[in-house]
Amino acid sequence: MSTLIEQGKNSFMTNYKQFDIVIDHGEGNYVYDIDGKKYLDFVAGIATNSLGYGNQALKDALHAQVDKFLHCSNLYWNEPSIHAATKMVALSGLDKVFFCNSGAESIEASMKLARKAQKANGNDEKTEYISMMDSFHGRTFAAITATGQLKYQKGLNPLFPGVSYGKFNDIESIKALVTDKTCAIMVEPVQGEGGIKPAEQSFMTELRTLCDEKEIILIFDEVQCGIGRTGQFFAYQNYGIKPDIVCLAKGLGSGVPIGAIIANEKTAKGFQPGDHAATFGSNPLVTSAASVVLDVIGDDEFLADVTDKGMYLSEKLHALEIKHDFLTGVRGLGLMQGLVFDLKIDRLGIVMQAMEKGLLLVTAGSDVIRFVPPLTIKKEEIDECMTILEDILSEL
Repeated sequence: MSTLIEQGKNSFMTNYKQFDIVIDHGEGNYVYDIDGKKYLDFVAGIATNSLGYGNQALKDALHAQVDKFLHCSNLYWNEPSIHAATKMVALSGLDKVFFCNSGAESIEASMKLARKAQKANGNDEKTEYISMMDSFHGRTFAAITATGQLKYQKGLNPLFPGVSYGKFNDIESIKALVTDKTCAIMVEPVQGEGGIKPAEQSFMTELRTLCDEKEIILIFDEVQCGIGRTGQFFAYQNYGIKPDIVCLAKGLGSGVPIGAIIANEKTAKGFQPGDHAATFGSNPLVTSAASVVLDVIGDDEFLADVTDKGMYLSEKLHALEIKHDFLTGVRGLGLMQGLVFDLKIDRLGIVMQAMEKGLLLVTAGSDVIRFVPPLTIKKEEIDECMTILEDILSEL
């Protein structure tokens, strides 16, 4: 393994700081490195491998499409993308879909669509955006500007103009930023990289009301918290409101790279032929995968099971919190949970120890270890995770 890792270090740019393991394959909710060591996966590609590893329906769909063709231009229709888009419209209660390749691309598309829609509706002056402090929206230029964390923006000034940052779950701070130039407000229903922080019901309701009153487009970034992660197919369905645009990626392809936005009819009209494109958007291979994900995760029984397992995971994490003074909270929705640590605790050290014991974990924010396993995780595997974690925490 060490020789292969050295080859990687010699060949890759240094924008990633990988752990010294090489993943070889996965099975169920476990992955194996090239030496055969088995790891219980509570990272899932950072909330991406929604169906775990080796899902037969997903493999069958991909194999069938490989035997047909891999790609065609968006100059033409293809059947898998039509099926996937139709399912997304039905599940979302929104109207029109645009496919792209990643979460950051979906954010860029949403910001572009918001401006185009405002201009199409005669609001030429509406060109500015409000996002949230501690948010994360991606690494491309507009997306990183919308991200309300300075550490991600370091060395990139000047940033994309016209973006301001309000306080998450503080509607008055948002209202104070709204002007006649406000085009769109962007929010994660559950902040991911910011520390697994769910939005409050009143905040989401008042955001929707504010946007309606001021002709502002409301964008929900569900790149991490969408696709069944919270126990509802879309995280906004926990709040009983709809956005004008929702951004998706990660779990939508269960490991196959795909992103998307879905918009209501009024907003979607902002895009006309030639206004926006993605060479690989609507690709038949990736939309074949998405169609399987939509069928499996969109099932009411599957979502109820995610809710049940999410409550079980939360209960287990709360039990740890009660037992250890250096744990200060548990927060999240469904199978997107965060365990909050005293800032003096070395979370990365815990992640490393867990890896040694065959458990993959990942941090979030400044004080959280997050738990975002495949949505197919089993309760006995949650118990396995908790046993390993307790072994580590009891030594601190």
